[in-house]
Amino acid sequence: MIQTLFGSLEDENKEKQKSGFFDRMKQAVTRTRENLSERIDDVVSAIPIGKEIDREVLDDLEATLIGADLGTTTTREVLDRLRDKADRKQIKDVDELKRLLKEELLSILENANKQPAKAVDGEPEVILVVGVNGTGKTTTIGKLANVLRGNGKTVLLCAADTFRAAAIDQLEIWGDRTGTEVIKTRPGGDPAAVLFDALQAAKARKTDYVIVDTAGRLHTKSNLMSELEKMKRTAERIIPTAPHETLLVMDATTGQNGLQQARLFTQSAGVTGIVLTKLDGTAKGGVVVAISRELGLPVRYVGVGEKAGDLLPFDPKAFVDSMFS
Repeated sequence: MIQTLFGSLEDENKEKQKSGFFDRMKQAVTRTRENLSERIDDVVSAIPIGKEIDREVLDDLEATLIGADLGTTTTREVLDRLRDKADRKQIKDVDELKRLLKEELLSILENANKQPAKAVDGEPEVILVVGVNGTGKTTTIGKLANVLRGNGKTVLLCAADTFRAAAIDQLEIWGDRTGTEVIKTRPGGDPAAVLFDALQAAKARKTDYVIVDTAGRLHTKSNLMSELEKMKRTAERIIPTAPHETLLVMDATTGQNGLQQARLFTQSAGVTGIVLTKLDGTAKGGVVVAISRELGLPVRYVGVGEKAGDLLPFDPKAFVDSMFS
C-alpha cells in the first residue's frame, strides 16, 4: 500500500513537472504562435465551409511559414509534402491542415534531435561553449551550470574567454549566483592554459562537468578559430574523449542571419548542438525548425528569460505543441 502511494505521488509530481514545462514553453513561444497559428487562420478564413484544403490555399501559406523564419528551403519541403496530400484529398479542413503541419515540423525536429552527446565514462564531461558576442553565451553558461547543479551534478566553470576582461567578470558573477567555482587567468592570458588548469582540477576533484567559456569569436577571424583548435587539442591531451559537446549559442531574434553564423561555426568549430537564447523575445521561433533541417544539429536547450532557471532542455513535441495550442 505504501509503495503504491509513493508511486502515485511520484507519477503526480512527474505530471506536474511536465505540465509546468509545457506552460513555460508555451509562454516562451507566444509571439511565434500568434505569428504562425493566427496567420494560418487568416489564410483559411475565406475558404467556404466544407471545402477541402487545396494547393491554392497551401501556396498562400508559404509567406506565413517563411515569416515565422522556417526558411525558404524548409518551407518548400514541408509544403511540397502537404501539396501531395492535398492532391490526394487528404486535407479535409483547417484542423487537419494544422495537425499535418505539426507532424511535418515534429518529424524534422525529432530527426535532428536523435543525435546524443558523446558517452562519458569516469571522466569529467567537457562542454565547450562557442558563439559571437551578444548572443547570451556567458549567461547561458551560468544557467547551464544551474541546471546541472540542480540535477545533483558537480560543475566547474572555465573562463577561457580571456580576450574580454568583462567576460571573466560576468562568469564570476554567475559562479557566485550558482555556487560554482570559476577557474580563470588574467585578461589576455592563454585560453588553452586556463583550460589545462581547469581540466586538471576537475580530474583531481572528480568533478562531473567542466563548462568552458570561449572568446566571442567572429567566424571571419581565422586566428580565433585556430585558438579554438588549440584548446581542443589541449583538452584531448588531458581527457582523450574531450570535448564531449561543443554547444553553439544562437540568438533566436537574429533568425536567418543567425543560421548563417551557425553554418560557418559548424564547419570550423565542430559544433554538436545548439542553445537558442531569447526565444521568448521573437515572433520567429520557427528558426528552430530551420536549424534542425538545414544543419542537422540538435537543439539541446532554449533560453526563455533572464533568470538562472530560465534555460529549458529542448523537447521537440512540447515546442511544436506550444506553437499551435
